[in-house]
Amino acid sequence: MNILELMKERRIYFDGGMGSLLQARGLQPGELPETWNLSKPEIIEEIHREYLEAGSDVVTTNTFGANHFKFKAEDGYSVQEIVAAAVGNAKRAIKACGHGYAALDMGPTGKLLKPYGDLEFEDAYEAYKEVVIAGKEAGADLVIIETMGDGYELKAAVLAAKENSNLPVFATITLDEKGKMLTGGNVESVTALLEGLGADVIGLNCGLGPIQLLPFLKDMVRVSSTPILVNPNAGLPRSEGGKTVYDINADEFAEAMKEMARNGATVLGGCCGTTPEHIHKTKLVCDAIPVCEITDKGWTVISSYSHAVTFGGRPILIGERINPTGKPKFKQALKDKDLTYILSMGVAQQESRADVLDVNVGLPGIDEPQMMVDVVKELQGVLDLPLQIDTSDPVAMERALRIYNGKPLINSVNGKKEVMEQIFPLVKHYGGVVVALALDEDGIPETADGRIAVAKKIYETAASYGIPKKDILVDCLCMAVSSDKNGALTTLETVRRVRDELGGKTVLGVSNVSFGLPMRENINASFFLLAMQNGLSAGIVNPNLEAMMQVYDSFLVLTAQDENCAGYVGIYGPKEAEKKRQKEILKAAAVNQAAGVSGTAGTGSAAGSGTASGAGAADTGSALKKSIIKGMSQAASDAARLALKDTDALELINTDMIPALDEVGKGFEAGTVFLPQLLMSAEAAKAAFAVVKESMEASGEVQEKKGKVILATVKGDIHDIGKNIVKVLLENYSFDVIDLGRDVPPETVVEEAIREHVPVVGLSALMTTTVPSMEETIKALRKDAPWVKVMVGGAVLTQEYADAIGADAYCKDAMASVNFAASVIGK
Repeated sequence: MNILELMKERRIYFDGGMGSLLQARGLQPGELPETWNLSKPEIIEEIHREYLEAGSDVVTTNTFGANHFKFKAEDGYSVQEIVAAAVGNAKRAIKACGHGYAALDMGPTGKLLKPYGDLEFEDAYEAYKEVVIAGKEAGADLVIIETMGDGYELKAAVLAAKENSNLPVFATITLDEKGKMLTGGNVESVTALLEGLGADVIGLNCGLGPIQLLPFLKDMVRVSSTPILVNPNAGLPRSEGGKTVYDINADEFAEAMKEMARNGATVLGGCCGTTPEHIHKTKLVCDAIPVCEITDKGWTVISSYSHAVTFGGRPILIGERINPTGKPKFKQALKDKDLTYILSMGVAQQESRADVLDVNVGLPGIDEPQMMVDVVKELQGVLDLPLQIDTSDPVAMERALRIYNGKPLINSVNGKKEVMEQIFPLVKHYGGVVVALALDEDGIPETADGRIAVAKKIYETAASYGIPKKDILVDCLCMAVSSDKNGALTTLETVRRVRDELGGKTVLGVSNVSFGLPMRENINASFFLLAMQNGLSAGIVNPNLEAMMQVYDSFLVLTAQDENCAGYVGIYGPKEAEKKRQKEILKAAAVNQAAGVSGTAGTGSAAGSGTASGAGAADTGSALKKSIIKGMSQAASDAARLALKDTDALELINTDMIPALDEVGKGFEAGTVFLPQLLMSAEAAKAAFAVVKESMEASGEVQEKKGKVILATVKGDIHDIGKNIVKVLLENYSFDVIDLGRDVPPETVVEEAIREHVPVVGLSALMTTTVPSMEETIKALRKDAPWVKVMVGGAVLTQEYADAIGADAYCKDAMASVNFAASVIGK
């Protein structure tokens, strides 16, 4: 039987760490573990046998870093050779032991995907595709995608596995102590993504020990309808005698894993620092614990890269403004490919509290598929809201769904057989919640009965494609009351009946109801209120309209969905105070005018002129600062160019650009801003600085660099994501960065440090097996360049570990690196 069939009968056990066991058998610092599949296959096979004999059902192939970014045939090892040898080693061990499954192991590529890095989504996909095909041909039994810190890269890997094999797909992510992935995703967002893509098992691995991972497992069990795998580290790492050791022994690990089993983990194993003994003792204590039943949570969920949005609680606001219908400026922006204008509409709706953004770029005469891709990439690169892909073009839809970073809302399908045959396969393949229009070949039914009948037909057809009711939002169709006086009543009845009779979720394009009428916002807001009262799950609305948002906020208060009216008071309390302040100003002005004091009037006039001028300058400055904070590069560039007409270049850097970066940095440290936003803000600052630099060069001004900093990923490690992130931020804070790249030998770091006499060196390592290279590099610097201060970072490091290997600072994130460099060079 395959692994999924066995999992229905009992708990499954994975193996544990590989790198630490290879180090114990002689793997040298900087030596690539995957090469041992070919050079020392007997050792790899021996480790697999030890795990199988300890009770593992699954052994993972020694292919964690086997991709063409790391291995090329011309360098002596091809990906195909390594993967074939690795699977062969595992299969021989399985044959010798008489049981077990070989899991094709795929880890991160070591690169960050665009727009935050330089790797295209499809290039990441191709790298994983190559591994999957080689693993399938070699006889792998399943695929395990692990240690993923970027949901976008995770999507590329899952698609590669699903599209190029029929192997079961297990996928696990790595979280920090705050429960965040490297690029800001969390348990809820990644669960939505993976379940949408059809992963067979999802879970958590690496980064933390079982005690630290337990709260995040509970979060995943709460939202997941899929079996869960947990492969923790053996606690937290430290250095002893030049070797990496972990702080939880096998007995302590097993006791902690009992809690994992009791709290819903179906599959148990280990990661860094765990050994066959850890797995053996885990199996001994967990075998007697009943496997928790996997239940379908029935939640309707979409996600962006960073968070999930669930339908069925408070009504969800879908911003309608990114749509050319009735918008001449928007149409022109599409023709001109003015993505900055389109992005600004998204930002405005996010600021007005939209939960989701509708994206419709359908316009005759443009390349809609390409424009849809460009707009989706632009929006998801800057904003963290989920998107509704709104198009009637199946080609545009598929291209957008493929590159979307999350689980999307798809608009739309309807009851026409031809349309369902086009759209449902896309929904099933890419995952998503689909809007279903209650119409079919006979048109829009005039009655609620007719629309309910179409909704039932859509549900039934969707089920035949494997799409559950929870992943469908029924659009009950809102008709203009100017042409059908009963149109609104029919829609409201349909909304109510979909909820009560069908147990489904609903959505409406609210503004359709007022077409052809004056003061449309009044009708729209009133109808929105009635629809929410009848159970509407989501409204496609203009969140920038005050009347619409006032009705929405009031509805939440009156239906007990705003605890202690805190949301309402937080929004309207300050507005009320501002109204009172303005009234007092007007009252004082009226008193002064009545008094007829010419001096006061003259002063007031002068002050008024000054205030107007100052406000203009402030607006320009704040436009630059806002653009940087929002990560809008073109807008930042334009704002800088405008501001330089009235403001000195250095003043602009110090009063707008650096404070903007500081604000984003503080948000990142506080956990309110995530890595993608941090990087996009840095890119926006870079775009603005290019304009400022041009102006300074023209006027002869010079901005001095703060000092030189060397950055390097240590020998044997090809994962340079962390280093590149630090580089971007350091450069934005005016440090002169010397980037030595990845897989850098200690002697190269030392030679460059001496040649440039740098005060600070930053070293990065992702893998347990490469941390000894970091320690070796630090020792070399202490001997030959003792003045250098060394900062270190990486997923496997802790403060204690950094202290043990002799680093001057452990930098848990990029902002910490900036702060440390400033503290050293500023002395």
